[in-house]
Parts: sequence; C-alpha cells; structure tokens
Amino acid sequence: MSSRELMKALQLIEKEKGIDREEIFSAIENSLISACKKNFGTSQNIKVDMNRETGEVNVYAQKEVTEDVYDGFLEISLEDAREINPSYEYGDIVDIPVTPRDFGRISAQAAKQVVVQKFREAEREKVYNEFIVKESDIDTGIIRRIENKNVIVSLGKIDAIMPLKEQIPTETYNVHDRLKVYILNVRKTTKGAQITVSRTHYGLVKRLFELEVPEVHDGTVEIKAVAREAGARTKMAVYSKNKDVDPIGTCIGNNGSRVNVIIDELKGEKIDIINWYEEPEKYIKEALKPCKIVAIDVSNKEEKMAKVVVPDDQLSLAIGKEGQNVRLAARLTGWKIDIKSESQAKDTDFIIVDALKQEPKPQILEEEEQKEINFYDIKDEEIEEIDFYDLEDEEIEEIDFYELEDIDFNEI
Repeated sequence: MSSRELMKALQLIEKEKGIDREEIFSAIENSLISACKKNFGTSQNIKVDMNRETGEVNVYAQKEVTEDVYDGFLEISLEDAREINPSYEYGDIVDIPVTPRDFGRISAQAAKQVVVQKFREAEREKVYNEFIVKESDIDTGIIRRIENKNVIVSLGKIDAIMPLKEQIPTETYNVHDRLKVYILNVRKTTKGAQITVSRTHYGLVKRLFELEVPEVHDGTVEIKAVAREAGARTKMAVYSKNKDVDPIGTCIGNNGSRVNVIIDELKGEKIDIINWYEEPEKYIKEALKPCKIVAIDVSNKEEKMAKVVVPDDQLSLAIGKEGQNVRLAARLTGWKIDIKSESQAKDTDFIIVDALKQEPKPQILEEEEQKEINFYDIKDEEIEEIDFYDLEDEEIEEIDFYELEDIDFNEI
C-alpha cells in the first residue's frame, strides 16, 4: 500500500464510517513503533512521525542531552547535539533520523493492519449504538440456527441469542422461522455487541400492543401493569384519562381484530384485559375476574395483604388452574391475595364484619307491610320500586292501574 493509496483509504473510512482520521494516524504511529522494536531489536526510544498530508513516515531515535553519556542509545553529549541544532541545552530531547532501509514494507503492513482493525472496531461500535437504543423494545428476527438449546436469531447486522429460559415452553422453534422478540439487554464486548432476546418477558406483550394499537402508542390509553405466564395467560391493566375512550374496547378492537393479532403472534396465549383503578379493592376485584367477589378486606395496607371472599361455587374459578388466576392477579396488583369461600369465611371469622365490602341486597317487605300499601298515593317514580312478584293475587286485583298515568310498566 503506497502513501497515496493509504491517504485515499483514510479519507474513505473517515467519510463512510465516521472515524476520525487523526485517531487512525495515531494508531498507525503506535503500531510502527512496536514494529520497529520487534523487527530491528532496538532498545532506543523510538518516535514515528507520519505526515498528515502526504502519508510519508519518518523514524527518529530520541536521545536526552546529558553531561556524561553512559548509554549511547538513550543519551547524547551537548557537543554532538549542537552539531544537529546549536540551540540544544542539557535535558533537551534530540530527534535523530534512523529510518531503516526496509521500513517501507513494514510501515505498509502496519498501516494495513491498523486500518482493517479500525474498520472492524467502527463497524462494531456502529452496531452497538444501533441496538443499545432498542434495549427494552421489540424487533423482528429470523431463526438462523439452534445451538445447545439456545436459539440464534438474526436481527440483520448481528445475531442475537435467545437462551432456554427466555423461550416459551409451548413454542416450537424452527430454522428460518420469522418471529418478534423482546431485546432484553445489549452488552459491549471485545468481539462486538452481544444481544440477548426474549419471548417470555412481559414487556413483549406491552410492546406488541403499542405496535398494534395507535391509542396505546400515542398515550391515549396507558398500560399500567402486565402480569404474564408465557404461553398460558397474560393479565393486563389499562387506563385512559379521556372519559370518552373505552380502554378495554380500544385494545380489543372491532370483533377482537387488534387483540387477535397479538394472540396469533404469541401462538394462542390467552390475554385478559381489565380496567386499572387506583383504589386497591376495585383493582383487586377487576384482577380476579371473571370471578364474582362477595367481600374484600384491604385494611392491611402496610403488608399489602388482601383478604377476599367468593361464592362457594366460584372458589376454583377465583384460584384458577393450578392457582394461575390468583397468582397473576397478585403480580398485577402487587398485593398478596388470600381467597376463601363464603362458608369457609363464616366458619373461621376470615374477614372482620366492618371491613366487608358487599353490595346491598334488595329489601323484601313482610306480608303485613305489603297489605298496608296504598297504591293510589304512590308517585310515578315510586312504582318502579315495588316488587309486584312478591304481592298476593288479591292484592294485585285491588290496584286500579287505569288511574296511574305516564307509567311504563315495561321498565318495572
């Protein structure tokens, strides 16, 4: 490689790869110093100077001006120094040209090695910078190969690794399969960027909804929390400050069009979408759906321990298969949840009566109270409160419905 070719190569690298040319010059000079000491076996202090305009290389032996010369390789007398330049004084460093005869070949080899090395380093740095900003995001990759149960996924310029613990147990991975992965972390190593991806991370579900649902992407609908057992079920809590927006319906889409795309990407994984509430009792009730809650006690806020009572026939539904429903609800809300059936709660005083959060039951009048009702004095809005199914036949016959005006009995 001639000096002219070297300068052209440096200009090209600086333009296309963004590498500072001064950095390459310094690296070449340091490489040539090592090459000189290795090839010519010198113990002198070597200085290599490379012309930034022409690429011409000169080698100098550096010697210190001393009164008494003990080492001719490192020191020089004042008389000899002033023969080179009369301005030298004791303690100055004199540069003496010592460029070897065969130095052109050595400098060309060193320059080529440095340029190749810097080129590779620039490529690695570029790839690292490209993917470090994608950390905690998703990307589409193609399975290249499977090694020791690790799936190697090509992300274009670099291969990422998906360890066994980041793989969904129910999924089968085949070479050339295309899939979306969550970029777990990006590390810089001596061999370049090392990327770990995941299919089990809860962030994958969140990013898929951001990708599929515009309202989630622009912040109209917020994903407050996600709890996931990869391959089986996911619970996701959503919220919107805009009262005109239904966050659940927005995520599901028309006839499930949006959520079904994500379910297909996750190979059939079930997704439960619930409303997020700031109040713990409401939030826990939502998280335990589809189970109905009879009572709930969230008074132990320090330990975040919730006690929940459900109907006897819904205890297994609340707990879920192998405890999946209550386990996901606990992860989603951040509360420990203890569930008992109504009969179990009554037998063990599970919940203090004052802490019960029950819906009021409809009031049924006793028979004597029903007979005392004067329906002629009842106003329109009071009619709606009467349970006619609880009245005796002869009592209903006594009511003159023709005297009642503007009453829609279909709503009673």
